Amino acid sequence: MAWFKRIKPSIRTTDRRDVPEGLWSKCDECGAMLHRRQLEENLNTCNECGHHFRISPYRYFSILFDNEEFTEFDDCLRTADPLGFTDTKKYPDRVHDTIEKSGKTEACRNAYGKSAGADLVISAMDFGFIGGSMGSVVGEKISRAADKAIELNAPLIVISQSGGARMMEGAFSLMQMAKTAARLTRLGERKLPFISLMTDPTMGGISASFAMLGDLNISEPKALIGFAGPRVIRDTIKRDLPEGFQRAEFLLEHGFVDMIVHRKELKQRLAKTLSMMRVEG
Repeated sequence: MAWFKRIKPSIRTTDRRDVPEGLWSKCDECGAMLHRRQLEENLNTCNECGHHFRISPYRYFSILFDNEEFTEFDDCLRTADPLGFTDTKKYPDRVHDTIEKSGKTEACRNAYGKSAGADLVISAMDFGFIGGSMGSVVGEKISRAADKAIELNAPLIVISQSGGARMMEGAFSLMQMAKTAARLTRLGERKLPFISLMTDPTMGGISASFAMLGDLNISEPKALIGFAGPRVIRDTIKRDLPEGFQRAEFLLEHGFVDMIVHRKELKQRLAKTLSMMRVEG
């Protein structure tokens, strides 16, 4: 039974840019009206309140790689339909419609290049493709990113942005939790740094697997991080929950996150951290 399929590398869809339609966009946090050029210059963050808009893997690549130069790999992988799943529509139809509507081909992209002059591998997730859910292709691509880091003797950064497991693939999706976690242990065996960057949201099977396994766990400000949603937890334990208990700031205070980094400081902070790790290693 096929978990995923390969297509010819020449067949690809161009990911659409992370810019709002029209000249203005409204901040979801403070309501400020932001000009598109201003938003891009601030790396898709609000200059009034610091709110971080969701951005795609390509935008992260352009921020973190030197001169916006990188090589994408394993882009030929596409999701299959191992269970013949149907809800309100057939799973292959849902995937096809998502590709047509968004221009995105999967919920994860891999790339390598130079960052601050040193080799770096990045695997970045994308909420814009079926909620960034982790199916077989996402698990495979993160695993292959770890293999590429070993091949290049380079650090790996995984950028999480996901609602959790892709339940249209059932147990095949849940298996990716163990698969990715196991593959990342190989980096530790070779003393290669693995940095987990959690963005909004990092939920479900993502937070329960590789997202919390970094040698350094970083988050963007106010990112939603957790397993089940607050209503589900409250209904299960029959207790009120602390305010903001699934936000990055609460998790930092309680030791689940090592640091919170504004997107505009991300490349510099990562370069400094990885330089220290190489010295200590």
